[in-house]
Amino acid sequence: MTPARDTRRTPGVDRIPGRRLRGRVALLGAGGLLLAAPYAAWPGTAPAVTRPAGADGTAADAAVPPGLRRYYRQELLWEPCSGAPSFQCTTMKVPLDYARPDAGDLLLAATRKKATGGGARIGSLLVNPGGPGESAVNFLVGGTADQFSPSVRAAYDLVAVDPRGVQFSTPVVCEGDVPTTPSGAGRRTPADAAEIADNDALYGEISDACARHAGRLLPHVGTLDAARDMDVLRALLGDDRLHYLGFSYGTYLGATYADLFPSRVGRMVLDGAIDPAMNGYQRFLQAATGYQVAWDSFAADCAARADCPLGRSVKEISRGLDTLRRSLDRAPLKQGKDVSVTGDLLLGAVTTALAIPAWELLRDALRGVLAGDTTALQQLLGSAEDTSSNAGDAFFAISCLSHPLAPRFTPAQVQAALPQFLRSSPQFGAFYAPDLMQCAHWPVPPVQPSHAVSAPGAAPILVVGTTRDPATPYPWAEALARRLSSGRLLTYDADGHVAYLRGSTCVDTAVDRYLTLGQLPPVGAICT
Repeated sequence: MTPARDTRRTPGVDRIPGRRLRGRVALLGAGGLLLAAPYAAWPGTAPAVTRPAGADGTAADAAVPPGLRRYYRQELLWEPCSGAPSFQCTTMKVPLDYARPDAGDLLLAATRKKATGGGARIGSLLVNPGGPGESAVNFLVGGTADQFSPSVRAAYDLVAVDPRGVQFSTPVVCEGDVPTTPSGAGRRTPADAAEIADNDALYGEISDACARHAGRLLPHVGTLDAARDMDVLRALLGDDRLHYLGFSYGTYLGATYADLFPSRVGRMVLDGAIDPAMNGYQRFLQAATGYQVAWDSFAADCAARADCPLGRSVKEISRGLDTLRRSLDRAPLKQGKDVSVTGDLLLGAVTTALAIPAWELLRDALRGVLAGDTTALQQLLGSAEDTSSNAGDAFFAISCLSHPLAPRFTPAQVQAALPQFLRSSPQFGAFYAPDLMQCAHWPVPPVQPSHAVSAPGAAPILVVGTTRDPATPYPWAEALARRLSSGRLLTYDADGHVAYLRGSTCVDTAVDRYLTLGQLPPVGAICT
């Protein structure tokens, strides 16, 4: 296995896979502020989550069901990773179906960087970057491992496993005709009901392709199964408790683990939290609102600068964005034979810049587009599509099995929802509304219900929230920390997606103290 290098600059910023929809691109995944939802996320009922046998006992002596013992007792063969010899790589077997362990196996790919030593070793720290669908192996090998402090590196082996369905593990590959687009690409405001229906039809095409090419795997790549896989890995690493750092969707995966195995939680950090109690409607309505909050913050900063390309007030700058988007939709900006910038791609660049955050580059991109130059814009969008990853297919397959991630709306319901989306976010409301249909035709129903996770009996869990995080808004972190029986919230008063390893000495010191010493930050702690 040769992990490709991941060049993202900000750990935890989801490079959300997109899908080209009738000449525009749909950004899949985001956040927002918690608002009431008038629609159900799914007309059916998902089964309740039950804890596996032995999950309430201590990790050291918990009874493993007989059918799963061979997975918990396998031996991992660690070898130097090809192209990254300072890391070790391995594969592990997990059951395709935990309810029927004899139905077959899946192979999961894992990597680790051994602790540097020089202090008391705590164990392994499992790291997940989010997505869903992003390669955790690439994330760790691609530079994230080097960003941890010496104290964390001394105390932990840093470990990553690609969840089932993702890239180096047994992948979901749909081989459809709807291509995955560059990271950060976005969507435009639907012009009418017919355009919404077109998007619905293309989501249907994606679903049909996945059913044809990956149908046997699709029921078994959800977050519940991925969390159970993490417990197998915990045991194989020799740890009584799982020490875990999850960003963005990785917080949902971590919270699911805590819900299933509360007594096996070690030191767990959930940064850029998703609230498992929300439904899919709330998720995308909140996406619109979250990006509006982030845009307004950018616009206020831009208005104070003499070189702001769109105006001198938040209102003027927002109108300027709308005008520029409509202009590009009417007449895309062409640069060379391969570049055609539409209003859709412009909004994709904006959402990417708000998440990083990259305000200077965003100002340059807007200024350049106004002058007919797409150089800075292409820096934000990525100059080429990622053909080495199955992130787009995995995103759908994992998301559509979970109520909080998987809205299943009809075109008529999306049309009815648009007014609330536009009230919540004039710039981005209709940008996100069509994604309410993304799982409407998925061949497998969701298996993980929306519900509050409390994880009774779990060790203290540190939840980190950034106040103007557009992708996983701060109210989600507040809600998760409040619902967890042992949750503690650390607030980062800042812009952008996630907080840890982004350059805040205050945040990094607080998280490192918790990871290495078990010391939680004080109640109400705020980093600026």
